[in-house]
Amino acid sequence: MGRVLHTGQAIVDLVMRVPAMPPVGGDVYAHQFELTAGGGFNVMAAAARDRADVVYLGTVGTGPFGDKVHAALQAERIAAPNPPVAGLDTGVSVAIVDADAERTFVSALGAEGQVTPEHLNAVAVRPDDVVYVTGYSLRHPANGASLTGWLPTIDPQTAVVFDPAPLLTEIPEAAWAAITARATLWTLNAREAGLTLGRLTGTVPEGTTPAELAEALAGLLPAAVLVRDGGCGTYVADRIGVRHVPAHAITPVDTNGAGDAHTGVLMACIARGTKLLDATRRANVAAAIAVTRQGPATAPTADEVDAAMARPGTD
Repeated sequence: MGRVLHTGQAIVDLVMRVPAMPPVGGDVYAHQFELTAGGGFNVMAAAARDRADVVYLGTVGTGPFGDKVHAALQAERIAAPNPPVAGLDTGVSVAIVDADAERTFVSALGAEGQVTPEHLNAVAVRPDDVVYVTGYSLRHPANGASLTGWLPTIDPQTAVVFDPAPLLTEIPEAAWAAITARATLWTLNAREAGLTLGRLTGTVPEGTTPAELAEALAGLLPAAVLVRDGGCGTYVADRIGVRHVPAHAITPVDTNGAGDAHTGVLMACIARGTKLLDATRRANVAAAIAVTRQGPATAPTADEVDAAMARPGTD
């Protein structure tokens, strides 16, 4: 069984729920707030809860935010081999959520933006490992440069899962070329799939469906492609063609973190040798359970996913 090696950024999320955004220069009381480990931590937690051996190759700061992230990693039994960055705390993202569920973010970078090639080489990458790369890392000047040089050096048999993230159009060309050449699996939501196709071809015909996006991307990239379409399921595309994996039927409460749960469980399955379609089915169920709970790091345990998949009628 391989490991899941996470090269992204674990930060602290401060989530504040307000009735409405205040005017410029104004103030408003939040009726609910939460300070928790977030960012890349959510994907790692999902993989760890599905019994994967997870290693965080990023960096953690020294300070109250770094302590919170470190404690969260320990609680999920996620290995963090790199020492804390002296004199620099972990960064924070403030998410303001209004009554219409619209989210506004203000983020500050910290120690997680100081990843060097030495950090990425903290453990030797094995052929049966799964390396996770996010577009947030590639967009960052320091982390992106480190990953651009490191990706071509890892074992060619190692699976590399790429999650482009919403800011994929801002990834520098050198980093984009490096991940395009090395990724073995792209996992995107429908909006990100459209942006990716636009970056690769310059245009996306209006009305292109998620299935058509998956097929087009698989024809352009040397990798398999997963396009997540929320409650409509997931489209898996490769040289064989496009297959649809239905969603697990539930009533959603909070869709925040669904993609993280899906990707974490997907990688846990790949690390233990599960076929891609079966891994996608399990990831769909995990994401469905996650959206029945409030908060970002709501991925279920492996036992919870097993129980859900054992119920009659589960695809």
